[in-house]
Amino acid sequence: MNFVESLVELWQTSGYAALNIKYLIMILISCILIYLAIVKEFEPLLLLPIAFGMLLANLPLSGIMEEGGLIFNLYKGVKMGIYPPLIFLGIGAMTDFGPLIANPSSLLLGAAAQIGIFFTFICALLLGFIPAEAASIGIIGGADGPTAIYLTSQLAPELLGPIAVAAYSYMALVPLIQPPIMRALTTEKERTIKMGGLRTVSKKEKIVFPIIVSIMVILLLPSVAPLLGMLMLGNLFKESGVVGRLTDTAQNALINIITIFLGISVGATANAEIFLRAETIKITLLGIVAFSISTAGEYFWLNF
Repeated sequence: MNFVESLVELWQTSGYAALNIKYLIMILISCILIYLAIVKEFEPLLLLPIAFGMLLANLPLSGIMEEGGLIFNLYKGVKMGIYPPLIFLGIGAMTDFGPLIANPSSLLLGAAAQIGIFFTFICALLLGFIPAEAASIGIIGGADGPTAIYLTSQLAPELLGPIAVAAYSYMALVPLIQPPIMRALTTEKERTIKMGGLRTVSKKEKIVFPIIVSIMVILLLPSVAPLLGMLMLGNLFKESGVVGRLTDTAQNALINIITIFLGISVGATANAEIFLRAETIKITLLGIVAFSISTAGEYFWLNF
């Protein structure tokens, strides 16, 4: 075999020969998302690994999502519902529920934000999505990436890539999406109202809170045990004050490692064949509807 034949064989067995317009479009989308994560700092901790996972999945012949491939194995943590609850463990260890304990009525404000979920669910059904897919799309309105990923992985895994990208993109754009809506719904006087101070919450209350919430809510809705249970366990680590090493691990090392695994494996599901479909455009549009209605829902609930 001469030198020219070797070059031809190298070209034919390379990913360059398999490139097509769909792959090029996905590579461009991946680079745009990487730009937004790095330069604009739009939710970089998850958007960056998601975007790079998308990039790797759309480089032909890489085989990373084929059975036995690196990200194929990492994705099992998403498919089996392991990564999102572990992220909630870290979130719980970083969360102070003191304001909620001091003002329980604020829970109703959070509940009002879920209007966007139900509204979008109905819209998705009208656009032809089956109930499981509609529920996965609607949850984007909750502005909670791990929850969106967990629910979608259980109900509609084929939509995981588009929904994850939409959810985290809109979460990153909250500072751009919400202000115009709130300015349109409120007066200048309402926007200058000063919030009063809240009572001091005791350590005992903060320790009892995650225990009581876990018992009451999980007994009512057993299916939320993986996410809520880990969230409350992380918070109990923090508030107990007796497991500093565990709290530090949950807040830092664990959540950082899981974020990398989750982001890159979810991003790798957004290959050209799945992502470049009419359904992706519908999901993107429904996502912005979910966020907008959820934002407006809080205002209308307060004025109900």
